Amino acid sequence: MKKSISKKMLATGIALFAGMSLVICMAFKQQEPKADVKNIVLVHGAFADGSGWEGVYTILKKKGYNVSVVGNPNTGLGDDVAATRRVLAQQTGPVILVGHSYGGAIITEAGNDPKVAGLVYIAAFVPDEGETLLTLLQAGPPAPNSGILPPEDGFIWYDRAKFHSGFCADLNAEKAQFMADSQVPVSAAVFGSKIGKAAWKTKPSWYVVATEDQTIPPDGEKFMAKRANANVTEIKGSHVVFISQPKAVADVIEKAAKGAQK
Repeated sequence: MKKSISKKMLATGIALFAGMSLVICMAFKQQEPKADVKNIVLVHGAFADGSGWEGVYTILKKKGYNVSVVGNPNTGLGDDVAATRRVLAQQTGPVILVGHSYGGAIITEAGNDPKVAGLVYIAAFVPDEGETLLTLLQAGPPAPNSGILPPEDGFIWYDRAKFHSGFCADLNAEKAQFMADSQVPVSAAVFGSKIGKAAWKTKPSWYVVATEDQTIPPDGEKFMAKRANANVTEIKGSHVVFISQPKAVADVIEKAAKGAQK
């Protein structure tokens, strides 16, 4: 009888030990940091196109990232979010979604895609649920040198006379002239479009404040970044800081790629 009990106790002990070992192994496995995100999707803003991302794109590609640039049409928030989602659908694995200026509103909506692991805002709008870009623009004093014009045939242009000083003061005059003459107008409707679910409430975010911005006031950028609890980096540059200082901006995007899943 004693021998039988001992065998049962031994069997029970082995089973308990095996179970505890499995639990411990699973716990350690869950604590292992996930791999860095390797997919980067870049979204441009108003008055621009995807070519402005070339400098950032080249730097990140050389570092081994899979980088895609969205050619959003700027014809409406819904259209631009849909264009971004089509690019996200092409990605394999988690994504860092990056938006400049009006592109910040786009990634705030599109960032709810389950593939998106983190958001990076570059001198961008970060609207909250139910908020519009017009609300954000009217929340504080306007940038004194901004060249955003009144709507014309349902679209808004940036004043060519102010394009260099207000939009891209840290680029040379020749580059600024080309950008002004090739600008993509934005649908006036985007300024009144309300944001649905704000992705930054459930996804980690990073923000680059352009301290010399003459289109979105830097104080407004800081307010939006703080509200989103974003990791903030201040860079001395114009509204197109991602063009004038692509390495500094690429460094922030890489930080997001390395930190989003850890």
